[in-house]
Amino acid sequence: MQNLGLTLGYGQFILSGALATIQLTVFSCVLALAVAFLAGLALLSRKLWARAVARIYVEFFRGTSIFVQLFAAYFVLPLAGLSLTPVQAGVLAIGLNGGAYGAEVVRAGIQSVGRDQTEATLALNLTRWQALWWVILPQAVVVMLPSFGNLSIEIMKATAVASLVTVSELTFQAQMVRSQTGETAMPFILIFVTYLIIASVLMALVRWLERRFGRGIAVIGA
Repeated sequence: MQNLGLTLGYGQFILSGALATIQLTVFSCVLALAVAFLAGLALLSRKLWARAVARIYVEFFRGTSIFVQLFAAYFVLPLAGLSLTPVQAGVLAIGLNGGAYGAEVVRAGIQSVGRDQTEATLALNLTRWQALWWVILPQAVVVMLPSFGNLSIEIMKATAVASLVTVSELTFQAQMVRSQTGETAMPFILIFVTYLIIASVLMALVRWLERRFGRGIAVIGA
C-alpha cells in the first residue's frame, strides 16, 4: 500500500514534467519546421549569399553541442539585451538545432522530385515559386515525412537538456524525486515509459500524415 502511494506521488511529478516536455516538443518542432523550410529553400537558392548564410547556419548548429547552444541562449543572449525565460531558451536552442538537421531533409526532399516535373511546370508557364508550391513541394513532403518523424522524436528527447536551465520537464522532475526521496528506479522507469508513449504518439501522427499525403499524390498521379 505504501509503495502504491509512493508510485502515485511520483506519477503526479512525472505528469507535470510530461506536460512541460510536450510543450517544449510542440513549440520546438514548430520552430524547427519553419526554420528547416527557410534554410532548406535557401540552400537551393540561385543567390550565392542566401546559400552561404544557410550553409553557415546548418554547419554551425550541427557542428556544435546543443548544451553549448542552450547555455548561449540562456546566459549569453542577455548580455546582448535579449533575456529569455528558461522555456523560451530551451525552445530556441532545441528548435534551431532541429531546424539545421531539418534543412538538409528539405533540400534532399526537393531534389528527389524528378526533373521531368520541373520541365512540366515550365511547359505550363508556371513561375518558379508557383511550380515549387503547387507541384514540387506536395511530392517532396511525402519523401520528407519519415525523416521529419525521426527528427521530431530526436527533438522530444533533446528536451531533457532544458533541465539544465531549470525547466521542470520529465528529466528535471525525476531528478527532483530522486534528490528528495533517494528513490532512483521508480521515477526513472516512469519517465522511460512516458518518453516511449510520447514518441509512439508522434510516430502514429507521422504515419497518418504519410497516408494522407500519399493518397493526395496518388490522386494527382492518376
